[in-house]
Amino acid sequence: MKKIMSRTSKNVLVVSFGFLLLFTAYGGLQSLQSSLNAENGMGVISLSVIYGAIILSSMFLPPIMIKNLGCKWTIVLSMGCYVAYSFGNLAPGWPSLMTTSAILGMGGSPLWSAKCTYLTISGNRRGQKINKKGQDLINQYFGIFFFIFQSSAVWGNLMSSLIFGQDTSIEVPEENLQYCGATSCVENFTVANSTLPARYLVNTLLGCYIGVGVLAIIFVAVFLDNIDRDLAREFRKNKGNESFCSTFLATFKLLRDPRLLLLIPLTMYSGFEQSFLSGEYTKNYVTCAIGIHYVGFVMICFGASNSLCSFAFGRLAQYTGRIALFCLAAVTNLGCFLGLLFWEPHPDQLGVFFVFPALWGMADAVWQTQTNALYGILFAEHKEAAFANYRMWESLGFVIAFAYSTFICLSTKIYVALAVLALTMVTYLYVEYNEYKHPTPQVAPEDFHKPEMADIKEITAKDEKDIIAQTQL
Repeated sequence: MKKIMSRTSKNVLVVSFGFLLLFTAYGGLQSLQSSLNAENGMGVISLSVIYGAIILSSMFLPPIMIKNLGCKWTIVLSMGCYVAYSFGNLAPGWPSLMTTSAILGMGGSPLWSAKCTYLTISGNRRGQKINKKGQDLINQYFGIFFFIFQSSAVWGNLMSSLIFGQDTSIEVPEENLQYCGATSCVENFTVANSTLPARYLVNTLLGCYIGVGVLAIIFVAVFLDNIDRDLAREFRKNKGNESFCSTFLATFKLLRDPRLLLLIPLTMYSGFEQSFLSGEYTKNYVTCAIGIHYVGFVMICFGASNSLCSFAFGRLAQYTGRIALFCLAAVTNLGCFLGLLFWEPHPDQLGVFFVFPALWGMADAVWQTQTNALYGILFAEHKEAAFANYRMWESLGFVIAFAYSTFICLSTKIYVALAVLALTMVTYLYVEYNEYKHPTPQVAPEDFHKPEMADIKEITAKDEKDIIAQTQL
């Protein structure tokens, strides 16, 4: 028993630290895009391309890659797409940045879908072995994952702030202050050259990010167990044209489930709130008022808060339930949006710049851990397709937010986010009410390993035992 628990825990930690390394690089780079590549909105447009490509990849790639390669090798291959984006920033221009953004986006949905599927399978299997509810263990695993993963914001942004802090010539023009905050509109503020670090420091940072990303790929490839290897082999052995079509359409077929349709606003809001912090807050409050070298320190505050709260909420959910946590996140975001709407940022108010990301981190911890866990619980029999839908709709939220970023005033963006938040809570609470009236049945042990596509041959009882025994070694 101890050996099984040890093996499962090890795999959860390997996935978590692999993502920590990868997003130490990508997360830090994303936070800087709106300021570092501000010319003609190239930075935020590149982010919009990333999430647009994620939407396209969500439509077909996750089920196909996971069924053919298994979760482990889907994660490894997709991580390579993220490293390509760092290379594209070495010589930033429209061709290089847009191409590598599209490559990253195509790997984004398979990466996250494979991770979610891996943790869900691990939680369900472990639950059966120790006679505990699978959904409680899934919540704990997602909590552990996000506790470790969200700390990537600390390390990635610490690297950028320490490296950029070596440039003592960075200055914030006094005339910029009148355009900072909710009064900011695209036509009256752009990042001046005096607020940007020297190019050699940017390249140094990118070199560090590339090295960390490559290390993440090696770490996962070497240490992560291939727990669904036999299912991937079975799928490759029996697939045909009908199998491909069935897999291709799996993401869309799940949209016939009304619960998934009602969760779309919640999932899209996750994209809206993350993009607001990384794109709008960092540029229109931090870079505008106190300089780009503070972006990293501010985002460290977000990452630390997010990491700690992710771990706490993952365990707290079994006592409080999801609804209380989602309501806490909604109230917190509501307060932050209203505060940002009326706050006029100034360098003399340095502490306030850190309060908002700390609160944001607490709220985002709920949106990430509980939404992922909710998908895993409600759609346990269609994990790959469910998490592909999650990435697709979350990415649509990112795309919309980044797309209108260069066209409308900040105050309007805040009002849009508030409207989406209100719709989110109405539809989410209805899903919870429906779940209370008609609970989703627990998945039977044999279904943890059963292929989702109808054309794959049923695994025999003997094969099932062999597969279970294989994963326990």
